[in-house]
Amino acid sequence: MFLPTTSEEIKKLGWKQLDIILITGDAYVDHPSFGVALIGHYLFSKGYKVGIIAQPDWNSDKDIKRLGRPKLFFGITAGNVDSMVANYTASMKKRKIDDYTPGGTSGKRPDRATIVYSNLVKRFFPNVPVILGGLEASLRRFAHYDWWVNRVRKSVLIDSKADLLVYGMAEKTILRISQILEKYADLDRCKQLPGVVWWTSRKPESGIELPSFEEISEDKIKYAEAVKLQLSSTDHLKNVVLYQKQDNRYIVQNPPEKPLDQTELDNLYLMDFERKTHPYYESMGHVPAIETVQFSITSVRGCFGRCSFCALSCHQTAHVVSRSDESIIEEARKITRHPDFKGIITDVGGPTANMYGTSCNVRDSKGTCRKFCLHPEICSSTQMNHAKYIDLLEKLRQIKGVRHVFVSSGIRHDLALSDPEGEYFIKELVNYTPGQLKLAPEHAHPYVLKLMRKPPVELFLEFKRKFEKHARHQGKNRYVIGYFIVAHPGETLRENNYLKNFINEKLGYHPQQIQIFTPSPGTISTAMYYSGIDPFTHERIHVEKSLKVRNQMKKNLFK
Repeated sequence: MFLPTTSEEIKKLGWKQLDIILITGDAYVDHPSFGVALIGHYLFSKGYKVGIIAQPDWNSDKDIKRLGRPKLFFGITAGNVDSMVANYTASMKKRKIDDYTPGGTSGKRPDRATIVYSNLVKRFFPNVPVILGGLEASLRRFAHYDWWVNRVRKSVLIDSKADLLVYGMAEKTILRISQILEKYADLDRCKQLPGVVWWTSRKPESGIELPSFEEISEDKIKYAEAVKLQLSSTDHLKNVVLYQKQDNRYIVQNPPEKPLDQTELDNLYLMDFERKTHPYYESMGHVPAIETVQFSITSVRGCFGRCSFCALSCHQTAHVVSRSDESIIEEARKITRHPDFKGIITDVGGPTANMYGTSCNVRDSKGTCRKFCLHPEICSSTQMNHAKYIDLLEKLRQIKGVRHVFVSSGIRHDLALSDPEGEYFIKELVNYTPGQLKLAPEHAHPYVLKLMRKPPVELFLEFKRKFEKHARHQGKNRYVIGYFIVAHPGETLRENNYLKNFINEKLGYHPQQIQIFTPSPGTISTAMYYSGIDPFTHERIHVEKSLKVRNQMKKNLFK
């Protein structure tokens, strides 16, 4: 079912007042890949009356007031991506298209949407608690470098004047907040919960103190130190409180909430999603973002790849949780009954599709290590299970009404090549590839790859050779294409020319999937960009900050 987004819908449901109103910078698409729909349905399944206001007009009260005053709180998210990334290109130009907006039009979400929406709610509902969540809030919870203004900004919790912030995927945290506010109407009780960030004027008695806002604003080495401490200490098994002074207040991060277990994850994705854009927003224009995910299935959550430029390990954690075969098959059967389904399941995956079924005894019992799981080589504690993943895909393909099952999520080719069952996986993957298999070597130069925490490009070529060989033997036209990033910290024109020569000599085509590195909050690469050092090795790094040169690096690959 759709959650209500108009007063008329609330009346039809027989509700007098909502318990919770969720506000998002995306259009309301009722699909589990959209965070606001996932959280909304989860809270509804626990008995709460939940409504959604998507992309409200932030210059008036016409949208923010249309569902009335909630009993418990407003929950605010900028949407599936950081609003600054959604609004600006890597060349600092305003985007003309927003795939998460009806009609694909830009300008429907404000810059720093989390702050703007929170201030909007506080203006018209000053006594209602405001809880921040989602990717933008999660990655901006401490003081952070903001590339768009080229300075360190304070925690989004302070700038937004919100009451609390939940970080990570946050289903259990936001449920516990709802239960406490319903029973006690006491925000202070919520400040004891795992997965919560809050502020206080008194220095915490225990925990790890990060370099202050003032320190990291003046000393870039301190900034790198703060990022390292955040990334290495934030794990539910380590149970560490982090705090950071900002002016005369302290931002306090409680230890993370434990990730959902398999049963909880199964139940979450089997909730009653429409897999459509809500009619209220569809009437304004088609939302392009639904096209690639409408009939996709999330099979795994979490990623231990921990690539320097990626925030997924920070947001979903490095703890991988895989759904059961039975749950995924049940979801696929539900999909076959959808009126728009044409027989193609477009993806079965997650942040990294072939981490399905993987495990690590060390990580699962003690938390993430100081070293990286996959860099400079794959840790011997990593237990892979590619055969289990292929078996799942085959079961899905046998379901009545399913003509094709594809894998469109990222594949870690180094994981596949290191598994004794990897050859079998690569061979069978041909059957689940829609023409082109997209892999992400990201670069070719060894030095840049080292800073990215990515495997040697020779492994990409080995995987490509094996995959395309199996495709030829099966009489199928299937190819591997690569994604690349330019202007990452460590890349000069020398490394850029190295990548250009690699593409010309080894690939024989000019890939379209080339992006310019964007220093978005919360990543190791952004810490490198701002500080000029690797936070984990203290090695000094060349950083290209000229927009002109950064653009030239991309253009150079097409010459």
